[in-house]
Amino acid sequence: TGAGRTDAGVHALDQKAHFTFTAGLNQKKLCCSLNGLLPVDIRVLHSEEKEKKFHARYSCRSKIYHYHINTTPFLLPFLRLYRYHYSPKLNPILLQAAAKTLVGSHDFRAFANENDRGSAARKPVKNLKRLDILAEEYGLRLEFEADGFLYKMVRNLAGSLLAVAGGKMTLEELTALLKSGDRKKAGPALPPQGLFLVKVNY
Repeated sequence: TGAGRTDAGVHALDQKAHFTFTAGLNQKKLCCSLNGLLPVDIRVLHSEEKEKKFHARYSCRSKIYHYHINTTPFLLPFLRLYRYHYSPKLNPILLQAAAKTLVGSHDFRAFANENDRGSAARKPVKNLKRLDILAEEYGLRLEFEADGFLYKMVRNLAGSLLAVAGGKMTLEELTALLKSGDRKKAGPALPPQGLFLVKVNY
């Protein structure tokens, strides 16, 4: 049982999972054995025994995602699988203001694909604890931490942030969109390759 799912093309640096087993296990041997069976783009880095009540998904306190945006005129070829290329000029003041608007506990259905199904239908209110915008080599990084995320929520939020910073959406329109709960009024999600699941906190 995994801590959650990621969309096709999204990367995970710190995915967690659990399973139950009746006999003792050699933790070091377990990692080596699993890595011998897994495809080359997936690796188990660590394993440990947890108490019986632990659950990879339901025991989670928060998750941290990073979305990487390359803002240089041309995307370097070796970054194409790990960055979203966006070359139009961004207004950093509007970008920060838009991020501040989204932080806190909100009904995020307007930023969820399939917002009438799954967790979006059952529990659409999430607490976005922080949304930091940091400079990094070749562009910027959006850091999201929340107690949970709806389907494609991070990619949709990232797209709306760029829409505001790029002058395609006003702060007032972003606020109205958040309150509306209507996914049809939001812009498209950003592509998956820039998104990383960085940390699952328990």
